Amino acid sequence: MTYDAHLSIKSWAEEDRPREKLLLKGKSALSDAELIAILIGSGNRNETAVELSKKILIGVGNNLNELGQSSIEQLMQYKGIGEAKAISISAALELGRRRKSTEVLKRPIVNTSETAFQQLAPYLQDLPHEEFWILILNRASQVIEIKNISKGGVSGTVADAKLIFRPALEKLGSSIIVGHNHPSGNLKPSQADINLTRKLVKAGEYLDVKVLDHIIVGGNSFLSLADEGLL
Repeated sequence: MTYDAHLSIKSWAEEDRPREKLLLKGKSALSDAELIAILIGSGNRNETAVELSKKILIGVGNNLNELGQSSIEQLMQYKGIGEAKAISISAALELGRRRKSTEVLKRPIVNTSETAFQQLAPYLQDLPHEEFWILILNRASQVIEIKNISKGGVSGTVADAKLIFRPALEKLGSSIIVGHNHPSGNLKPSQADINLTRKLVKAGEYLDVKVLDHIIVGGNSFLSLADEGLL
């Protein structure tokens, strides 16, 4: 769209405002000027935040590397850019530079009951009460998140299917592995454990989130309902 310098951002259509556009369409849909406009928040009497951001970018040849090398004093030469806004721009670009030099996080791969146990064990071993946790995995069987669902007493804990699948759906997980502990150390699954697992497997089929296994942890040992043919 063509921005009218005499209109405030609040007067634009909601889908054209930088913040709202980011929420509706995602950060990749925003131009460099729109992203900078979010950082500075407002422009000046004659220019919107986006128009001012465009002017700043033109001043560095539309090159973000050049903008990142600009000093606070240089940024403050633009009308409407005070010290606080200049610092925000400088800090954001420094974070971007550091991100490039940061090693991409290597997510652990869970493709066996043993590797699932290794991921769950630190959370479930040696607890005096039962807890229910899930591993959320992507299509490459990499762990996206390990999340606690509930905490209970010595002999049980509540495991609500809605609470179990909600974080997996929010994280766009492809599959999950559920797990809980038996403080007694007895690894034998109860009938309630088996019924819950089968209920989750069926629910996962409707939600397109596959339930791969249910791990029961007891001390340093574990039992896999998948390995036992109980899914």
